[in-house]
Amino acid sequence: MSVTIRDIAQATGLSIGTVSRALKNQSGLTEATRVRVSKVARELGYDFGNLKQGRIRRIVFLLHRQHNTLSSSPFFSPVLHGAEEACRREGIALSFVAIGPSEPVMEQIRLHQPDAILCAGFFEPELLQALLHTSKPIVLVDMRLRGYTSINPDNRLGGFLATRHLIQTGRKRIAMISGSLAHFSIQERARGFRQALYESKTLADPSLEVSIPDPSDIEGGVREAMRELLSLSRPPDAVFCYNDSAALAALHYCLDLGMKVPHDIAIVGFDDISAAAKSIPPLSSIRVNKEALGATGVDLLIRKQADDIVEKTLAVELIVRESSCDD
Repeated sequence: MSVTIRDIAQATGLSIGTVSRALKNQSGLTEATRVRVSKVARELGYDFGNLKQGRIRRIVFLLHRQHNTLSSSPFFSPVLHGAEEACRREGIALSFVAIGPSEPVMEQIRLHQPDAILCAGFFEPELLQALLHTSKPIVLVDMRLRGYTSINPDNRLGGFLATRHLIQTGRKRIAMISGSLAHFSIQERARGFRQALYESKTLADPSLEVSIPDPSDIEGGVREAMRELLSLSRPPDAVFCYNDSAALAALHYCLDLGMKVPHDIAIVGFDDISAAAKSIPPLSSIRVNKEALGATGVDLLIRKQADDIVEKTLAVELIVRESSCDD
């Protein structure tokens, strides 16, 4: 027998109306009541698909505050634009909210009253778990976590293509500058980097892999990383950076030292933001269709069935420019 709202009301000692409002994340209840009802509903095995999900009319685009920075905006702004265009075609209103782990995300969700949630970039699992209590459709963009529908660029292939390109141009000491490996996308790019080294029978050197500790200060982190790499007894002759903001910072650091790029050191980034082609020299990068990421996220929210878990991957492309090859 399927569990009903009446069963949850009896188990919690609350009224049927209160339980119904809590499950639909409607206003007028305390957070403790919502969490309690949601917890009991899951323990009893309530089918959240029973909550009649009408046509999606409003979506909230959630961005982690750590991505709401000048260095991240060249990537996430086009993602948001792609989501906006898709919503406009479908007659859906889109709200943008930047949120941090210590902020009251549920208050923001109730304020905007969305029918579905698009989460862009990295989010702590605890924050995503809180969003589950809304019982609204959720799609992750540029992040993957078991149990969630998601859309991601082919990060591992991108890391592989970038590194293989550097190997094929004759580079012997290839470094990688990465961000936190807690981020799915960065973790996958690092795996692609190592896979290319392995397939070329190049021994991975741990001293050539440097991580930036603070994503809000990419420029400072890259300067410190490049200082560390170039002070090695055998410094790198190429660097693969986890995104273009880091790659451009590395490029400027090397040029300021009087190094010739790519003669002395080749540099490849990831994402192919607009600044990549405009830099001097122009930056080689892995092109990601950022607008398609946002649009596909919206499409997944509209089309997916309540209990379906879909994991989609978008193709990426290596764009070779003068920072890695001056032939």
